[in-house]
Amino acid sequence: MDDDRRAFLTDLLSTPSPSGFEAVGQRVWLDYVRQFADDVWTDDYGNAVAVHEGGSDVSIAFTGHADEIGYIVRNITDDGFLRIGAIGGADRTVSKGQHVTVHAETPVAGVIGQTAIHLRDYEGEEYDDIDEQFVDVGADDGDEAHELVEVGDPVTVETRVRPLHGTRLAARGMDNRVGIWAAAEALRSAAESDVDATVYAVSTVQEEVGVQGAKMVGFDLDPDAAVAVDVTHATDNPDIPGKRAGPVELGAGPVVSRGSANHPSLVDLARDAAEDADVDVQLQATGTRTGTDADAFYTARSGIPALNVGIPNRYMHTPVEVVDTEDLDAVGELLGAMAAAAVDAAPFGLDL
Repeated sequence: MDDDRRAFLTDLLSTPSPSGFEAVGQRVWLDYVRQFADDVWTDDYGNAVAVHEGGSDVSIAFTGHADEIGYIVRNITDDGFLRIGAIGGADRTVSKGQHVTVHAETPVAGVIGQTAIHLRDYEGEEYDDIDEQFVDVGADDGDEAHELVEVGDPVTVETRVRPLHGTRLAARGMDNRVGIWAAAEALRSAAESDVDATVYAVSTVQEEVGVQGAKMVGFDLDPDAAVAVDVTHATDNPDIPGKRAGPVELGAGPVVSRGSANHPSLVDLARDAAEDADVDVQLQATGTRTGTDADAFYTARSGIPALNVGIPNRYMHTPVEVVDTEDLDAVGELLGAMAAAAVDAAPFGLDL
């Protein structure tokens, strides 16, 4: 990964973007894709689209979601603590004892309190639900806290982007900044190669709370095909339960999903493009649903052929998600090859 693309990834990962509050992160993405897009636009909820105008009438969209999980201030107590609720699938087992930022009019530093082990009867204790946890911003009382924050302010864990050994990278919000990074890469590749297909790069909002942005974009954009790029579980760390263990490994390449929303024609396009580009891919079964924006795209309008391409990710929905940057380079190559082959592969309907 070259320096410019790595800097773009770091900028995305360093910019808080909880569901419903994605505007700052979307600006980072738009500033980058404007360099090689023929046009960019947003809708009323902040879904962002950039396009390479090809010479044919075939169109394909490569999408990721901009939002991340987090918390929201739901009450301010008389003694100055903030009661919080979850935004998306926040993990209650990793929230206590974390530094956080409350994104008020002026950002406010805080911590999610955890009573010291010395003062707890911890034998047999269970994890508190998120709505039983609290943020301490240092306020002496409720009046002081009210001067700093308001009910409805979003909260994110304060972490840093940290390289691990080799090509591994750890950060909060890999889910799914790596997906919108990959969508931008697809557009860059399409523009540089001047592919015949019209190629959309899309950064959606509010995926973590029900794939809401993709529902809006799928209806409005109506491409011939949509490829949702999102993280998927790497199941190669030691504490994965046996029944959850699967074939996906970190560093072994992007993951092509099969089943449910994943249209067979797009599965074939992805696998053929990977072979032509000499990109290793992994396969994953999604018998019921993908859990990604692909689930919204494939039922939009009269049905948009859709595919979920996964990026292996360890420790999803924690502040220490881990990806391999070689997988990111590979998914960029894969999407570029799919864009180049899209016209020849169209139309994407089933041949019955």
